[in-house]
Amino acid sequence: MRFLDRGEAGQRLAERMTAFADREDVIVLGLPRGGVPVAAALAERLHLPLDAVIVRKLGLPGHEELAMGAIAEGGVEVTDERTLESFGVPRETVARVAADERFELARRERAYRGTRPPVPLTGRTVLLVDDGLATGASMRAAVRAVRDQGAARIVVAVPVAPPEVANALASSADEVVCLSTPSPFYAVGAWYDDFTPTTDAEVRALLAPAAPSHVQ
Repeated sequence: MRFLDRGEAGQRLAERMTAFADREDVIVLGLPRGGVPVAAALAERLHLPLDAVIVRKLGLPGHEELAMGAIAEGGVEVTDERTLESFGVPRETVARVAADERFELARRERAYRGTRPPVPLTGRTVLLVDDGLATGASMRAAVRAVRDQGAARIVVAVPVAPPEVANALASSADEVVCLSTPSPFYAVGAWYDDFTPTTDAEVRALLAPAAPSHVQ
């Protein structure tokens, strides 16, 4: 299964998730940057409010595209123990990378929300959306952050992921909806015709209070 772009991927996810449409107890949270356009399309199709959960991947030094963990708002940090062991990464390296990424995490919170606080999640069903998963580290951090904020139920929704990653997330989320689990996987962008990087400006526009599906 291939996707034209992130918007089309979100629409196709929505077709699989119609049971959540028009429910007052459900909110859609996208993982910036690339997950927000997918989440926005899904939220619009299902008539649900939209917000974001801010996460940052902890890239392996020298191989930054490979996640050795992730951090999320609320002080959440997860690590990929298998990656750390395989590459012999010392804990002090993880701590240094995490400290650097916290500055970017704080910058993105300010850039995307301004002074607006996060939408309350207590007792709600949260649809956590990204444009795809590679290692799943960022999504695991997002799940923990949302759980810490009191979500009653967490549904991970992504267009594409390796089968083992999608299966592993089932142990932390209440449900996982993944449209395609190709093997071999290669990379998330390999399954999109248009995988143009999402900009901060695009994320802000989608999350702005005037956006059709945004929480007021």
